[in-house]
This record gives sequence, structure tokens and C-alpha cells, in this order.
Amino acid sequence: MSDDEKGISAGTVMVSFLAGAALGAGLALLYAPKSGKEMRETIADLTEDAVDKIKEYAKEAQDKIKTAIEDGKETIVEKKSILASAIEAGREAMHKEKERTSAS
Repeated sequence: MSDDEKGISAGTVMVSFLAGAALGAGLALLYAPKSGKEMRETIADLTEDAVDKIKEYAKEAQDKIKTAIEDGKETIVEKKSILASAIEAGREAMHKEKERTSAS
């Protein structure tokens, strides 16, 4: 059973992890013995890094989703072709059987 079937996607888990990590880092900074200016600069740097990582992960997730959709479309076309061939073969077999039983 995939994560999607369980209701939690890998993207949700990763974004939650990154958000938790950023929150934890922010809290650690609040309790660190630094001046206000140093703390604000550090928080700004960490926030910028977190936003960049989240954007990067979102882009990767979009690319993977697009690839999965394209693969799914190709699979559907392939299966549709196989099914159409099987139906046609069944019709031909039924037609031949009718001809055989009619000739008897």
C-alpha cells in the first residue's frame, strides 16, 4: 500500500518535517544568548534557507508528479490498445465460430 493510499503523501511528510525543523531552529535561536540584532539576522538567514529548500522540494515534487502523470497516460494508452486488440480477437473468434456452426 503506497503512502498516497494511506492518505499521507511523501510531499506532506517532507514539508511537515522541514516546517518542524525550521520551527525548532527558530526556538533554539530564541533561547540562545545572542543580542537582538544577531538573533534577527540569524532568524532571517534560517528563514531564507528554509524557504529556498521548500521551493526546491516543491519544484522537485511537481516534476515527479508530471512524470508520473505522463507515465500513467502512456500506460493507459498501452492498456487500451491491448484491450482493443483482445476485443477484436474475441469478435473474430465469435464470428468464425458462428460461420462454423452455420455451415454444419
